[in-house]
Amino acid sequence: MDKQIKPKNKKTKKMLLLSIPFLLLFGILFMNLTHKKQVNLNKKDIVIKEVTKGDFEDMVLLSSTVEPKTSVLVNVIQGGSISEIYVESGQMVTEGDPLLKVYNPNAELNYLTQETAIIEQINNLRNIRVSIKNQQLNLDQQLLQIENDFKNAERQYKLDTTLYSKGVVAKNNFLKTSQEFSFQKERNNVIKKSVDEEQKSRKVQLSRINASIANMEKSLDLLRKNKENFTVKAPVTGLLSSFNSNLGESYTQGQSVGKIDVLNGYKLVSKVDEYYISKLEEGIKGNVSINGKNEDIKLSKIHPEVIKGRFTVELQFKNDSLIKEVKRGMTLKSKLFLSNNSKALLITKGQFYQSTNGAWAFVLNSKGEAEKRNIKIGRENPFYYEVLEGLKEGDQIITSSYDEFIDVEKINIQ
Repeated sequence: MDKQIKPKNKKTKKMLLLSIPFLLLFGILFMNLTHKKQVNLNKKDIVIKEVTKGDFEDMVLLSSTVEPKTSVLVNVIQGGSISEIYVESGQMVTEGDPLLKVYNPNAELNYLTQETAIIEQINNLRNIRVSIKNQQLNLDQQLLQIENDFKNAERQYKLDTTLYSKGVVAKNNFLKTSQEFSFQKERNNVIKKSVDEEQKSRKVQLSRINASIANMEKSLDLLRKNKENFTVKAPVTGLLSSFNSNLGESYTQGQSVGKIDVLNGYKLVSKVDEYYISKLEEGIKGNVSINGKNEDIKLSKIHPEVIKGRFTVELQFKNDSLIKEVKRGMTLKSKLFLSNNSKALLITKGQFYQSTNGAWAFVLNSKGEAEKRNIKIGRENPFYYEVLEGLKEGDQIITSSYDEFIDVEKINIQ
């Protein structure tokens, strides 16, 4: 007997057709998740280095410039344009030697006006002082006259008293003489008291006038010295450098026109990467190579300001006899030792560190492939990184830049 065949559900068929693309997409995603991202590279295009074990020298290698220990800036005290130049850059100068002269007519006129005003005030005060002394002289003359009148009245009173007691002088004359004596005595006491107070007042006034004159004379001396500031002089004895002024060139007050190097020794100045700013401290020792010979130095000063990723340090020679062996402007290779040497696993420095910050590296296996591996980097010096974790002696890693394949998991080396 024949069996009836039922037609398939068209809806089910349609769903199966629609599910095929999703299944394909899922398959592709599964393949991507289960397969590592890979890239093929030519061995010539990368740098491969072997992890080694050796002495790690924890130090900073610096390029140092020789500079004088002490340099003094030469500044223009009074602004203006240069009218005369007396010396040249590179010349030895002695403290007080004239270097150049500045011309400023407005400042000169101002000085002249101030000088005239001060001299006029001094003359006025001196005239007042003379007048006070003349007044004192007149008072002294008056005192002499009053004293003389009093003594005459006193003498006459004593004489008339004697004569009156003997009946020679009339009573009326005696009373008149007695009254005159009392008047002159009282007058003498009153005037003396008044003159004493006036003398004290004049003494204070004269003292103040004298002090004012002294201060004005000091101001006048200072003003005249300031007029000498139009001539710029050497503040110390030494070698004049960076002195490149030209006639007619204008300078403002306080502007530097050069510097003088005091020949009392030299120092080394270096620019250091900001990576070391927390690792360096004053007193750290090192050495510098001079004519093939290492000489001891130490870190004497750190300037903490970071400019374009670098900061400045100053190094001091241990042996002052080196002053004869170095010259200003020389460039010397110097080292600063951060700690003692120690055994460690070492990787030659390379650009991979900038790509990964030392967190991982591509390590070669026996199949000629390089796989990403997490590592840990410790200290560094100009030549090596110290390996703390993730690598062993003999491992080979790619040390060139990873920037172009930062997301790759495996590198096939051809």
